Order: sequence, then structure tokens, then C-alpha cells
Amino acid sequence: MAFDATPLIGSPTGVGWFASQLLIAAVAHADVEPIAFAMTWRGRSCLRSATPSGVSVVERPMPARLMRALWGLVDFPKIEPWTGRVDVVHGTNFVVPPSRALRVVTVHDMTAWRFPELVERATLAIPHLVQRAASHGAWIHTPSNFVAEEVKTLVDVDPERVVAVASGVPVLAPSAPGAGRRRAGLGDGDRYILALGTIEPRKNHAGLVRAFDIAAKARPDLHLVVAGPAGWGSDAFHRAVEKARTGDRIHVLGYVSDADRAALVRDADVFAYPSVYEGFGFPPLEAMSAGVPVVATSVGSLPEVLSDAALLVPSTDDPVPFADAMTLVLDDDAVRTRLSRSGPTHTSKFSWDTTLMGLVALYRRALGT
Repeated sequence: MAFDATPLIGSPTGVGWFASQLLIAAVAHADVEPIAFAMTWRGRSCLRSATPSGVSVVERPMPARLMRALWGLVDFPKIEPWTGRVDVVHGTNFVVPPSRALRVVTVHDMTAWRFPELVERATLAIPHLVQRAASHGAWIHTPSNFVAEEVKTLVDVDPERVVAVASGVPVLAPSAPGAGRRRAGLGDGDRYILALGTIEPRKNHAGLVRAFDIAAKARPDLHLVVAGPAGWGSDAFHRAVEKARTGDRIHVLGYVSDADRAALVRDADVFAYPSVYEGFGFPPLEAMSAGVPVVATSVGSLPEVLSDAALLVPSTDDPVPFADAMTLVLDDDAVRTRLSRSGPTHTSKFSWDTTLMGLVALYRRALGT
């Protein structure tokens, strides 16, 4: 089976985690022989080192822009000259190449359909590519029932060919107590709210800054730590930091290593996820798995994925409700204890082996075997 491993190259985000963990699980599955390919020209030399051991790697270059432009018009070139004969081709990130084999494409969310103003220009081509693949027989995998229902509404596809299979939870690397606080440059007596993820409009970091400004006003020991690469539209976040009364207590770390990420999560007092829209939600699940209380917006898939193991706040332009929820967790021992205990129990229901088995079942169903 051929898997698109492009998301593994560079600094992986949530989709990279999905592709990586899926390949690791596939290697251990007797019925799956994974072949990794990448739709990239410049990153072609990085694929082998980024791919989990035990996975066959296609190193022949594939110019992404040219390929996507062609695939938006015709079913050529097919993937087999790169991968050889395969039973299934799985596009792990919205795009699946034409092939003679069964095609499956993962649609992680419907942002490009529902909120085109929140995506980069290149991403606006995604709806057409997904629709074209679906019209030519591709099956669609989604990480949540919420996204599956949106696909059935917004894509012209047989509903039977849209299948939800939840992802697993990223495993946090080991970390020493206090390592996260030190990484953020904080003292032992400081408390902090953590936000993880690419800084882009959909994640609403600017809104979080405004909520933090309210929550931190009467709490001089409280800090906000934001870790993640700057994406498109990050200027709004930086402007919000400049305007914040408590801007000197907002720490922007940029992209961090897996070790630093784990340390930051484990030491956090609250994990904040004020997203405008989500198709799954890896970062809050990471925090919950470590027993860190999560405050998130009740948008998209988050009520389904996080359930009552997180404190959910209705999405609104008003930062007060989110600030109130964060302060409730900080100040109420009972609420904090409940969330800390329920998080690991809830996330134990998600595993990558279960994800792979669900996808193998999808492949077999589609193949009629």
C-alpha cells in the first residue's frame, strides 16, 4: 500500500503526526506493506530520514505544484511509475494521486470549504482536488464523525464512501519535572497557560491573548506560553501581544522540539485551545493524556473528540467567557482535579493501532475483500 509521507518532511504538525504514527502502526501489521512517497521536489532527499524504519521509500522526485495542477484537470500522471503496483493509495493530506489502485484520501477538516478566508491561497485548490478524486471513485477518510457529516454535505460523494476513523493520541516524550517551566524562562513560583500549534487565524491565538489579558490582570504570577511555528496571518497575533497590558508575561517560543513540547505540556497549569474550527484536535488530547486541564472552544469536532474531559466554551468574539473558564480551572481545586483525572482516562480510548485497524477495514471494504 502506498502512503503519502510528504507531511513528515520539515517541521511536522498535526498532519505529520498522523502520517508518522500511521506508518509506524502499519509496519507492525502483518497484512500491510507500506510504501512511502512524497509529493515534493526540494524535499525529496529528506524523505528516507523522516520515514519510520521498516517502510519502503520512493525517492524519485515528484514536483508538487506541477502534479497538483495536472491532477486538477486530468488523471495523469498516475502514481504507479513511482510506487510500482499497489492495492491501495492513501493520500494522507487532502490530496490523493490518480492510480489504477483503490484510492483513499484523508480529509482532516473542512476549513477550505467553510472558512476560505482562514486558509492560504494554495489551500483554496483543495476542495476541487477532493471533489475530483471523489467523482473518480476515491473513498474519503475523516478523523471524526463531525467532519464525515460535513463531507457528506459539502462534497458530491456517495455517503457510503465516507468513513470516520479516529486518530490516536501523540505520545509525549519523557521530561523532567520543571523542564517546561525552565524552557519558557519562568520561575518555580510562576503559573502558566500553554497554547501549542501553528500561529494562524484558525487557531485564534489573538483571541487567546485578549482572554489572557483579562485572566492575568489580578494574577501577577500567571504567564501565557505560546509554542509553535508562525504560519500565515500571524501578524494579528503579534499585534494583539503588543497591545496587551500583560504583554511582558506572554512568551512566544516558536517551533519547539518534541522534548521541549512534552516538558511544556507536563508543567502547564492550563492548556488553552481557543480554535475557530477543528476537525480533530491533537494538542488538547496531548495535554489531557498528561493530566493537564484543558479549556477549549466548543467548535467543530472538539465536543465529540474531547467530550466532558475538557472545559468547553462557546465560540465567540468576546474573550470574557474563555478568560472566565481559564480562571475557573486555575482557582477551583475541584474543577482542576476533575479535569486532571478525566483527561488520561478519556485519551486512553484513542490508539494508533485502533486507527490502523479501522483504516484496514476501510481498505478491505472498498476492495470488496
